[in-house]
Amino acid sequence: MKKHLFLTSLILLATIQFSFSQNTKMKEKSDGVSKLDALMTIVNYAYVDEVDNNKLVEDAIKGMLKELDPHSVYIPEDELKKMNEPLEGNFEGIGIQFNILKDTLMVVFPISGGPSEKLGIQAGDKIVTIEGVNVAGVGLKNSDVQKKLRGKKGTVVNIEILRKSEKELIPYAITRDKIPLYSVDASYMATPDIGYIKVNRFARTTMEEFTSALDTLKENGAKDLILDLRGNGGGYLQTAFLMADEFLDQGKMIVYTAGDKQNKEEYKATSKGDFEKGKLVVLIDEGSASASEIVAGAVQDWDRGMVIGRRSFGKGLVQKPFSLPDGSAIRLTTARYYTPTGRSIQRPYDDGKDSYYNEINRRFEQGELMVKDSIDFPDSLKFFTPKKRIVYGGGGIMPDIFIPLDTTLNTELNKNLIRRGVYNEFTLSYLDKKRKSLLKEYPNFQEFKTNFSLNEEFMEDFFKYAEKKNVKRNEGDYEKSKKLIDTQITALLARNLYSSSAYFEIINQLNDSFLQAINEIQSDGFEKAKLEYE
Repeated sequence: MKKHLFLTSLILLATIQFSFSQNTKMKEKSDGVSKLDALMTIVNYAYVDEVDNNKLVEDAIKGMLKELDPHSVYIPEDELKKMNEPLEGNFEGIGIQFNILKDTLMVVFPISGGPSEKLGIQAGDKIVTIEGVNVAGVGLKNSDVQKKLRGKKGTVVNIEILRKSEKELIPYAITRDKIPLYSVDASYMATPDIGYIKVNRFARTTMEEFTSALDTLKENGAKDLILDLRGNGGGYLQTAFLMADEFLDQGKMIVYTAGDKQNKEEYKATSKGDFEKGKLVVLIDEGSASASEIVAGAVQDWDRGMVIGRRSFGKGLVQKPFSLPDGSAIRLTTARYYTPTGRSIQRPYDDGKDSYYNEINRRFEQGELMVKDSIDFPDSLKFFTPKKRIVYGGGGIMPDIFIPLDTTLNTELNKNLIRRGVYNEFTLSYLDKKRKSLLKEYPNFQEFKTNFSLNEEFMEDFFKYAEKKNVKRNEGDYEKSKKLIDTQITALLARNLYSSSAYFEIINQLNDSFLQAINEIQSDGFEKAKLEYE
């Protein structure tokens, strides 16, 4: 009897403590809301000038979200539709995904195949002037950016970019174009047995494009696959889930989400996928984020394939949209993504947004992009796959095979050719005159790839054009960058003559991650790593 009374007392005490704790939390939340209401009342009653309540509230919302995490954002009503365009529809402009950080317009990602990407604009670039007018530190809004940078196809916008590695502002004259929204940049047979697919985003049409490409490759004899997710900034969770489902057996966990206010949600592979057998390599780099990391993490955690490249971005926060009464909305982080072994994909953001968005520069400065051993993982961040392989947590997906960033072929000459748009403009100008004769001589891409070469006369014309764009030929730089320059020109000619896939088939000859993938598939790399592919 005494034991029963003791247990009853313990349960009652625990219930009282829980109730007290919940009531305390409720009171704290209520006090916070009341405090904000009181402040608004005081400001409207006593402030020296008339106030714009709507602006005050919007600024308060932005300030609150800024303190939460780097990906919770406020979206005014007129920007809601435009925010989804890269994943949903078409538009005309310069082709960048951007963010306004501390009143500075920052390029998050150049959209693959768009005008900015073709000119060499990079993630992390800061646009400081548009048409000669300063746009840094002037209270720029998303809607202002869209008004200034979007426009009809064929019109030109002049910008200047601040890049950390450069001392001077870099001028670009960007010709607006229709921004391509295809998800699959390229698909081709890398060898008679190995297919290659490059996916640039996880959009609504991605799986339709991906399965079509995969079917074609299999019809052409592909037994193994290289999935290139380098520079893929993510997109829809559902699309990532469906792609990973193509590689994993039914019932295997792909990803799960969990948060303080959200119960754990598990996403598992369903019916039989189209590529559950065969060697699979996933290529990633520091530009691979979110949905890309979900796919790479699932493949790695189940020993299904090999991940090659450099540590991914580390964006593992789940956002959900919540509508506000005036038609605006917030995208609020509600949970975190976890890989099947329990690794959190999200990298830390305790040092604030500035430090968070400067991560890529920090990795470069600390040597992480060049040397694998520059990353020190404590034992607490080690996880084990079913085959007892070690994988690492702490943010982002660490590849199984590290490929350093190769800068050996890059020179100031090559950089200037990119910045001034010489590569793209010259190849287009050249093809205006030579397209018919080239297609007659090389009626298909394979003949072009096998037989075309750049002769001395072509390169003389190229550098004459470059001089008109204020890029002078430097023989020392050209000898160092010759392979890179010649390959880029040839790849661009192939893209404009044949297809985007033709471009990647040529440019990948300089891609160390791609070449390593071929080597691992053709050697005994998968057997040594104990990966499942049969």
